[in-house]
Amino acid sequence: MEDRRRFEFDRGRPPLRLDHFLSEQMPELSRSQLKRLIDEGKVSLDEGPTRAGTRLKGGEVLVVTIPPAAPSEAQAEDIPLVVLYEDPHLIVIDKPAGLVVHPAAGHASGTLVNALLHHCGDLSGVGGELRPGIVHRLDKETSGVLVAAKDDVAHRHLSAQFKAHSISRRYLALVYGLVPKEAGVVDRPIGRHPSDRKRMSGQARVGRRAVTRWKVLRRYDLDRLTLVELTLETGRTHQIRVHFSEMNHPLVGDPVYGGANRSGSLSDAWLRSRVRAMGRQFLHARLLGLVHPVSGEYMEFGSPLPQELQALLDHLDAKSAPQS
Repeated sequence: MEDRRRFEFDRGRPPLRLDHFLSEQMPELSRSQLKRLIDEGKVSLDEGPTRAGTRLKGGEVLVVTIPPAAPSEAQAEDIPLVVLYEDPHLIVIDKPAGLVVHPAAGHASGTLVNALLHHCGDLSGVGGELRPGIVHRLDKETSGVLVAAKDDVAHRHLSAQFKAHSISRRYLALVYGLVPKEAGVVDRPIGRHPSDRKRMSGQARVGRRAVTRWKVLRRYDLDRLTLVELTLETGRTHQIRVHFSEMNHPLVGDPVYGGANRSGSLSDAWLRSRVRAMGRQFLHARLLGLVHPVSGEYMEFGSPLPQELQALLDHLDAKSAPQS
């Protein structure tokens, strides 16, 4: 069945573009999804047609008609999953490095979505036909905790939490160089790289605000490496990788943002060999905290470092230990 929703733009508010207002009111829908609804005439303004750029001045009534979600074209595939938690509304996964989250160009199958469709049988359709249940993502070569919605109520609620930046997300990263300060905040917009469309950049002509909080956990002076914990306030594509690369502290093993090219600077032959064989960046989503969309209970889920990352830290810690 169609889902019809009515919104009123309050009098006294500063003028605002129609699409920006709807993005506030319906955080579970992406900008492209909202634009498609407007272009297809599924949004009316005071019972008449409208455009995305229409400026609301106060008192306008908007009605949005959301058609039933199209059946997913993704096929269920029996791909092993590490399930940290599951109930009728959501599922929390410990995603391994190498697993793409959703089907896209070059990855039509073998993704987390394919695995979830097999495991759950059905997922929320709000995210669009190729991304059922997905409310956030991790890069292919980033491991760690990820939540997916199993029904539309959970999808809307979780999406709203991500949009409000109330989800707790902590990562561990090993970066090149000795980060001089103990803690800091990077608040710098990120958008598509001006000349390389496969990369993101703080130098983009059009960017969205990106905020990363970080603190140093340990410095490895002999190898000039630093272990940092990161807390995301926003969730832009490649956010951590871009912010630290542009601080001249690229992530160890990062093939896109300079980390892979610097393995030759490691004087430790064992470490240099393991980093080159790792085939991924040292970035792990170790904690995810959220409010359950139905019970209202705050829940946290953690993931230990994968063996290939822990082995690097064990080696570095052993070298740094005081000699008896």
